[in-house]
Amino acid sequence: MTRIAILGAGAMGRTHAAAYATLPDVELVDVPARDAARVQAAIEGRDIDAIDICLPSPVHARFAIPALQHGKHVFCETPMALALDEALAMRDAARRAGRLLQVGLLCRSIATYRHIKEIAEAGTHGRLLSLATWRLGSYLRPGAPDHKPHYGDPTTELMTFDFDFANWAMGAPARLSAAGQGDMTALLDYDDGRHATIAASGLMPPGAPFTVGFRALFGDACFELQQVFRDGPPEITFTVAEGNSAPRPVALQGANPFEIELRRFVDCIAGKADAALLDAERAIEALHLSLAAQQALARGTSVAL
Repeated sequence: MTRIAILGAGAMGRTHAAAYATLPDVELVDVPARDAARVQAAIEGRDIDAIDICLPSPVHARFAIPALQHGKHVFCETPMALALDEALAMRDAARRAGRLLQVGLLCRSIATYRHIKEIAEAGTHGRLLSLATWRLGSYLRPGAPDHKPHYGDPTTELMTFDFDFANWAMGAPARLSAAGQGDMTALLDYDDGRHATIAASGLMPPGAPFTVGFRALFGDACFELQQVFRDGPPEITFTVAEGNSAPRPVALQGANPFEIELRRFVDCIAGKADAALLDAERAIEALHLSLAAQQALARGTSVAL
């Protein structure tokens, strides 16, 4: 039995708790996030195997590093950190302690995103030529239903997920350029002529639902995903267009991605799964692109990677 303490009582903490509840080999330990003494006891105590951090991004390192130093495995929500030095310090603490530091790179556990990765590797529809993603919300607008004043810039809070998807599906880009403020777009250029466009917004009208999607253009097919988040499960449309035929729905069997990634975390602790998929190094690679986007915006020029 793996004993896990979740730090964070917000929506994400509740989502993780519900996912762990489906795993019969996990015992959750209740640790009120506002009770500093109990949080410290969970981090330092020998009866806890792992810490799951669902706190605001700026404080991830503050809790992850001591947990790792006290021999705990750590699962950390995305973004892993907002500053590169904090992310590297977290990774280094995990390596020194010989413990897992896994990050919630959620796209890697979502069936539609995994489908693009798999067919790109298999060459089923030819080469993956370009990728366009979008993640559009209103969290920067006061009064919006999803307003989160403690959230950071869209380059880290939103784009990180899709930067990771682009890295995973297409490999590391050679250059990055960006434009916008609060509502922004980054362009990833590859030396072989391919490209990816990553769009993110925190400035959508308050009444607009949070929307996430992508378009993946292959040599002989184009896949498009649109997810609209209202109350309840997202409304999902996933289609493929081939040749002269109209786009048709793609049917996939997909489980809850939070259950998938947390199942993997527990299996990695037990040595039953490959830890590389959600390793902290992958999150650092995505953070490099988030920071490069900030640099490109500040300079007004593209950034070599």
